Amino acid sequence: MIDIQPIEDQALRDLAALSGAEALEAFRIRYLGKKGVLAEWMAKIPSLSPEERREFGAAVNRCKKKIEELFEERKKSLETQPAAPEHFDETLPCPEPLSGRFHPIRETIHEITGIFSRLGFSVVDGPEIETEFYNFSALNIPLDHASRDSFDTFYTAQGQLLRSQTSTVQVRLMQKQKPPLRMIAPGRVYRPDTVDASHSFMFHQIEGLMVDDRTTFSDLKGVLHLALRELFGPEIKIRFRPHFFPFTEPSVEVDLRWGSRGWLEILGAGVVNPKVFEAAGYDPSQCQGFAFGMGVERIAMLRHGIQDIRHFYENDIRFLKQF
Repeated sequence: MIDIQPIEDQALRDLAALSGAEALEAFRIRYLGKKGVLAEWMAKIPSLSPEERREFGAAVNRCKKKIEELFEERKKSLETQPAAPEHFDETLPCPEPLSGRFHPIRETIHEITGIFSRLGFSVVDGPEIETEFYNFSALNIPLDHASRDSFDTFYTAQGQLLRSQTSTVQVRLMQKQKPPLRMIAPGRVYRPDTVDASHSFMFHQIEGLMVDDRTTFSDLKGVLHLALRELFGPEIKIRFRPHFFPFTEPSVEVDLRWGSRGWLEILGAGVVNPKVFEAAGYDPSQCQGFAFGMGVERIAMLRHGIQDIRHFYENDIRFLKQF
C-alpha cells in the first residue's frame, strides 16, 4: 500500500506556504480536485483486498478531511489578510492631491452675496414649495395675471406650487421682522419653460430688499451701481429704463453695455409697492424701500462667456474643470 503520511505532511507544508488566491486554487486542484492526489488514492481502493481496503480507505478519508478543514481555514485567513503594500519609491515627486471646487453657479452666488453682505445685507433662505399667497397675492400679482396660469407655474396636487421667484422670502421676513432691514434671498426657482440654450425649468435667482423710513430710489441706484461694478468691472456702463412690475412702483430694468452685443438686460428693480407692505403687515406711511432681482445663471454666463445654460446642469467634468 501507499504510505499516506509523507504525502499528507507535504500537503500540509504546501498549504502553510500559500500566499495568494492563485496558489490556493492550484493547491485545491492538485490535492482535492477530481484528478488530484486524493482522487487517485480513492480510485485504488477497489483493487485492494478487503482487509487492506478498510485500513487504506479509513486513512485516505482521514487525510482528506484534515486537508479540507485546513484548506478552508487557510482560505479564510487569506481573504481577511490585508493586501501587501505596493512598492513605494520615495524619490518620486509627490502627487498633487485631489481637491474639490465650487460649481460656477455656487461660486457666482457666493460672490454676489459677499458683495451685498459687505453693504450690510443679510442672507436669508426660504422654502421652495410655496403657497399662492407668498408667490403671488402678497406681491400684488392679481388673480388674472398670466404667471398664475399652470402654463407658467408648477402646481402640486395639494394646491401648493414651486416658487417662481425668491421674492417669497422677502414677504416671509417682513412678517417676522420690523424695519429697518436689508436682506438678499438666493435660491432655486422653477418655471415650466422649454429647455434650450438660454432657458431652463429650474434656475437660480437672488432677490434683494431694503426697507427703512427714508430709503429712496437714489439709494437703489447707488447700491446696484456698486454691486454691478464689483461683478463686471469699474468700466462697465449701466442703464436704467422704465418698466412695470406689480410689486414695485416705479419699476426699472437695469441693462449693461456689453461690447458689440449692445445693451443687455441684467436685472429688474424698483421701489416697493405699498400694497406689498400692507400684505406683509407693514404700515406704508411709516416705511419705504426698494427691491431687486437677478438671475444667477445669466450673470455667470456673461462673466465666463458661456453660450448654453444647459452646461451648468449636465455635470460634464470637462466643463466643470474650467472653473
